[in-house]
Amino acid sequence: MIAQILFIALCGVATYFFAKNVGKIRRNILLGKDIDLTDNKPERWKTMLKVAFGQTKMAVRPVPFVLHFIVYAGFILINIEVLEILIDGIFGTHRVLSFLGPVYDVAIGFFEILAFGVLVSCIVFLARRYIVKLARFQSPELKGFANRDAATILFIEIILMGALLKMNAADQILQARGIHHYIAAGSFPISSWLVVPIYNLFSTETLIYTERIAWWFHIIGIFLFMNYLPFSKHFHVIMAFPNTWYSNLKAKGNLNNMASVTQEVKLMLDPSAVVPEGYEPPTSFGVKDVTDLTWKNLMDAYTCTECGRCTSVCPQNQTGKVLSPRKIMMDTRDRLDEVGKNIDANNGSFVDDQKNLHSYISEAELWACNTCNACVEACPININPMEIIVEMRRFKVMEQSSAPAPINSMFTNMENNQAPWQFSPMDRANWTQE
Repeated sequence: MIAQILFIALCGVATYFFAKNVGKIRRNILLGKDIDLTDNKPERWKTMLKVAFGQTKMAVRPVPFVLHFIVYAGFILINIEVLEILIDGIFGTHRVLSFLGPVYDVAIGFFEILAFGVLVSCIVFLARRYIVKLARFQSPELKGFANRDAATILFIEIILMGALLKMNAADQILQARGIHHYIAAGSFPISSWLVVPIYNLFSTETLIYTERIAWWFHIIGIFLFMNYLPFSKHFHVIMAFPNTWYSNLKAKGNLNNMASVTQEVKLMLDPSAVVPEGYEPPTSFGVKDVTDLTWKNLMDAYTCTECGRCTSVCPQNQTGKVLSPRKIMMDTRDRLDEVGKNIDANNGSFVDDQKNLHSYISEAELWACNTCNACVEACPININPMEIIVEMRRFKVMEQSSAPAPINSMFTNMENNQAPWQFSPMDRANWTQE
């Protein structure tokens, strides 16, 4: 009974803090401007099933696709066994779902194979990042916490899968020895050859302690992992599904028009135009800070996996420019977190801290982008860094009249000559005289 009370208390505390931190992220996302992305629901469900569940956009790189799919499947399916652990912990039972008989045996065996696959995949991922040192994992923006975060999650996965296999190994030996409480159930294709030969040397008392320690270690590790997720890039394991459902279904080359500007131009050009009821002239243009972005842009920031596929295909990054689409998303998330902490520290109100999103992202990064959409196409979960870049450019141009000299020259020519070129409109047809 003491163990059950302790388990329920741990479960309650872990769930409370997880819900609290997820609530803060939801609050932060809703700081963004409203946008309606609920049209064409059948297409949205199809996109989510294909991109988030099926991971079809990852298949262009077969090796990481297979490894990631194993980890992803393990995360989803092994949680079924976690459900059994939760029930056992609350009611003091042991392998409560064993009444399923052969189905249970097959399931436990499959979970063991998956757990071993996850363990091996995580080791390969560590080797790719720290031994092979793939170029996209060596970018400057990954130094510090981002790099430690990636390693932390991989080590946690390895430790948790190891604990699961050790727990099962001790359990099956205790079953074979006919120890009370350890009912004969499950099949153990991996732990039976990987761990059991060692554990067979242990006494029954030692094995009981080993099984219980592994059981508690596994579930406490899951609780800690669950509460680490909201602070980690691996929160994408949850966010990928809503983020792909709310994907932009328009053609990638279709830039968002600024409705406020269109309305102002119509009112200026047409003296007879009727001002829409409740219309208020725009007070700002483009994006100065994260609160000027849409909630979908902010959801993108929390969904970013920092995989670097966007940066690896960016032609500007490939040619040595400072632009990294991955950094754009990481900077947006960092600034949003900063704004959220500011609100928390000031009783729900934001106090101007003399910073904004442009404090994180430089003009050189913004103007390096050639809006080719390569980053958008490459993202495994439909994140759009380019949209943030374009909106921040609009702020620079329309609010601060700040743009590189060639672009300012083009603006001047369009204003004076109605074309990007520096010659009079009267001379446009001169070429026909030759």
